[in-house]
Amino acid sequence: MAEAHQAVAFQFTVTPDGIDLQLGRDVMRHLYLSGLIACRKRLITLKSSVLSGVYPASPSTWFAVVAVTLGSLYGKVDISFGLISKISNLLPGQAVTSPVSRTVASAVIFSSGVWVSGILVYRQVLRMLLSYHGWMFEPHGKRSLKTKIWGGCMKVMASRQPMLYSFQMSLPRLPVPRLEDTIDRYLQSVQPLLEEEKFNCMKELAQEFKKNLGRKLQKYLHLKSWWATNYVSDWWEEYIYLRGRGPIMVNSNYYVMDFLTVIPTTNQAARAGNVIHALLMYRRKLERGLIPPVMALGIVPMCSYQMERMFNTTRIPGLETDTLQHLVESRHICVYHKGRYYRLCLYDDRTLLSPRQLQVQIQRILDDPSPPQPGEEKLAALTAGERVPWARARAQFFTHGVNRVSLSSIERGVFFLCLDSEEGGYHEGDKNSLSMYAKSLLHGNCHNRWFDKSFSLVVYSNGRLGLNAEHSWADAPILGHMWEFMLGTDYFELGYTEDGNCRGDPGLSLPPPYRLQWDIPLMCREVIESSYLTAKTLADDVDFNCLRFTDFGKGLIKKCRSSPDAFLQIALQLAHYKDKGHFCLTYEASMTRLFREGRTETVRACTIESCEFVKAMEDPNQTRENRLALFRAAAERHQLMYRLAMTGKGIDRHLFCLYLVSKYLGTESPFLQQVLSQPWRLSTSQTPQQQLKLFDLEKNPDHISAGGGFGPVSNGEIIVETLNIIFLRFSCT
Repeated sequence: MAEAHQAVAFQFTVTPDGIDLQLGRDVMRHLYLSGLIACRKRLITLKSSVLSGVYPASPSTWFAVVAVTLGSLYGKVDISFGLISKISNLLPGQAVTSPVSRTVASAVIFSSGVWVSGILVYRQVLRMLLSYHGWMFEPHGKRSLKTKIWGGCMKVMASRQPMLYSFQMSLPRLPVPRLEDTIDRYLQSVQPLLEEEKFNCMKELAQEFKKNLGRKLQKYLHLKSWWATNYVSDWWEEYIYLRGRGPIMVNSNYYVMDFLTVIPTTNQAARAGNVIHALLMYRRKLERGLIPPVMALGIVPMCSYQMERMFNTTRIPGLETDTLQHLVESRHICVYHKGRYYRLCLYDDRTLLSPRQLQVQIQRILDDPSPPQPGEEKLAALTAGERVPWARARAQFFTHGVNRVSLSSIERGVFFLCLDSEEGGYHEGDKNSLSMYAKSLLHGNCHNRWFDKSFSLVVYSNGRLGLNAEHSWADAPILGHMWEFMLGTDYFELGYTEDGNCRGDPGLSLPPPYRLQWDIPLMCREVIESSYLTAKTLADDVDFNCLRFTDFGKGLIKKCRSSPDAFLQIALQLAHYKDKGHFCLTYEASMTRLFREGRTETVRACTIESCEFVKAMEDPNQTRENRLALFRAAAERHQLMYRLAMTGKGIDRHLFCLYLVSKYLGTESPFLQQVLSQPWRLSTSQTPQQQLKLFDLEKNPDHISAGGGFGPVSNGEIIVETLNIIFLRFSCT
């Protein structure tokens, strides 16, 4: 095995004269290659950072500016209006340098200043343009003159092909909403949910907060917004995700599904080989910044910050708070199969293994008949249970010996691979198959996913696959971007042979994957079993129903001159009311990636207007015309709320940060306590599936993914996950 072979190459003996250290040729070669790869990676990262940092300029434009300046001096035309002469007089060492060399140096300094100033001016102008959001509030096809001029300027400013992080420094910061606006919109959102007496009480608390404590807390938030890149995101990541002490399985992690009906191959090892290779191709593009940023309307860039920690990232448990460990480089993955763990190297020296080579390595794992070591089979249950027992067990049992080495291999891997022995996926003849497929990806059997990794890739025995992702480092659209690339590359670029194997030659024989070794004592096994029972109870408590809806899609909804998102949200309100007999606080996820390091915001989908429509639908005396008018009003209100959330004028993140500031100051706010104690009973979301458009869905209508979803975080909560990709397929209805 490769690791054992390298260990043998490093030897030492103790002699009367001291320690005799012997290094074999192989280990010296590996040390040399490791250092070479690290240096090469740093140079690539530096190059990408420079190219992104000077966008839309480039190093070649710097040479051009210098050349023009020197040429003007040669032609005796001073384009600096005397600045070059002044710089020359300020340069040291005038006694030992010639006038010509000082002039050239001064011209280079002047040119560099002009070049940098141009970049800074560009960034400031672009930031001002990106701070305009009026385009979002105008109806389609009815753009104002101001928006048309703005669109023309944006096309000019973003005309040069950008890299992934080219616009990061130009994105505006998330603004702190006006306190009065947030409180007014909050009261409007709870008015249909509270009885008149309770609403009046809440209104009094809100007014008292707005006049006194709220103003003080607002000033602190403004202060933070001046020096922090984003006044919400760091607190959101820490307090919503990393400080949670309950299980992250179901409560936090989410899942992503494979193609719905297309099966590229039924060979488990072959599918794993292609997919691993495609993911590493994506990682290479990501590291070099070669992925274009996501652009709204094709001209408005969205923040790419969350993509930085997609690979080589693990959540490390702690007693009070977890931390995210992100490595610059990792060259292996860890694989789970039938209760056993393996370290699989992804490179042969500096060369990425081909899909066929990866297939051979995966097949070796599948063919291994050895049983799990004592305590190994359910080891991953530690990541599925409560965080404090996992943190204590990690500190007590996994900080020395073989356990430390093996755990480090898992945590330092690019991602985690689960080779399931069961079949998965959607079967058209089985109505429950999609629900079972989703439930398997959400929590598995509670010990066959490493829930702490940034994501765990799941490959089933029939070649189907899926993903379980840890939530703290990024939101679902980020992984959706990667997932779309992987599916498209796997099927349309890499492909398979007629017998279902990966294309290409297996090549030379490689050392087999290294089986991780464990020494798990009885006390640790008891903790593992306790975490497993906690996770199993949680998983069994989740009722899951995944439905493929094909009656109509967004095409029909748009023909009715309605927003598909608003249509669905209002329909959900009607369905919930008919089922439960009352309205509830409803969460819809929105994004704030129009701002630097933006993540999510809440759209409170239960509004006064939607409730009026629902009541009209339940009233047999109402006319169709009146119901339609109420629906139009509800849809317009929902679209307004969604746009406000996207443009930094949402309610919930602002109230969340105000609450945190009050806790830091040691003050109690009855209003904020009431706000944050109200439970969400209906959580909704949608998953974008086509961000890259690597293939045409109109020509390949069967190549749709079943999307993804997440679990409830409180008892009785209902989760509704919809996929705009499904509406794309049936747009011709």
